[in-house]
Amino acid sequence: MRKLRFPAADYLAALVRTRMRRAGALDADRDRGASAIEWVIIAAVVVGIVAGVAAVIMNAIDDRAGSVSECIAGAVDYADC
Repeated sequence: MRKLRFPAADYLAALVRTRMRRAGALDADRDRGASAIEWVIIAAVVVGIVAGVAAVIMNAIDDRAGSVSECIAGAVDYADC
């Protein structure tokens, strides 16, 4: 027995399947975009933290270097600084 075929229905089913696959692919692309934005935000926060820590360390080093320089300039007869 031969099965009845309806080309219009087959075409419609294929069209719907294709559209659903594309919609799923678009959602995946949106998720990838959101993930990229999250990584950019995380990287910016990390860079900000590193810059803050570097500034604190540089200030501490500058202060200590200044005190050592003053000690060396005022040292007489190998006095302890």
